[in-house]
Amino acid sequence: MSNSEEFTKTADLLLEITTLLMISGANTERINLSIERFSSILNIDTHSWINQKTIIMTLTDKSSQKTITKVQNLPHHALNFLTISEISKASWTATHENWSLDEIKAEIERIKNLGRYPKIVVLVAVSLAVAGFCNIFKGDYLNMLVAFISAFIALLVSQQAHKLKYNMYVRIFLASLTASLVASLGVVFNIGTNPETALATSILFLVPGVALINSFTDLLESNILNGIVRFVVGTMTVLAIATGLFVAMYIFSINK
Repeated sequence: MSNSEEFTKTADLLLEITTLLMISGANTERINLSIERFSSILNIDTHSWINQKTIIMTLTDKSSQKTITKVQNLPHHALNFLTISEISKASWTATHENWSLDEIKAEIERIKNLGRYPKIVVLVAVSLAVAGFCNIFKGDYLNMLVAFISAFIALLVSQQAHKLKYNMYVRIFLASLTASLVASLGVVFNIGTNPETALATSILFLVPGVALINSFTDLLESNILNGIVRFVVGTMTVLAIATGLFVAMYIFSINK
């Protein structure tokens, strides 16, 4: 393989790593640090412009001074903390053990092929978490059951909407509306001692904590554009959640 071909493959690999980190929910500074570690052992200078939808990366070979610029449109974002953690660990290991390009590529392929939890496991785990929140806010076991069922059905609706490639905010609105409608039945029929608690907590699994935290950290680290974009995404998500809750409360004339 010629040096030019190897340089192009290196650029493609670094761009792929950046893309994986971004769509998995890593903040901008963490992405840059991981790419710097990989670049250092590959004898590459890397300059990136990272946005919610696009990555533009310019790489310079320190030996030959060849330069290449790559552009990547990002696919749908899907939080995956395991991918972020594994890539971060790989970047440190690669630095300490001086991995070759092929070794890095093999490790990234392994990370890409890591299995996800089955959908039913995610459904049950998230619903149990919502029921736990209901208990924290003084809900009894009946309220917890209503919160569990509400979250389970809502997340199932969200998964199906995702499969049908609905817009992200439409999916969130539908999930919020579904959870709120089911939980509102608990208020209407006065199920449990604090049915309002089940209604309030049934939508908590939709709260965009990662987007808002990443927005804050990006702004602190002077990644202003990404910080603003992530804040807007978080705000739009909160608006979609609130709209779903409002519609359900309006349908059932719940005003407390």
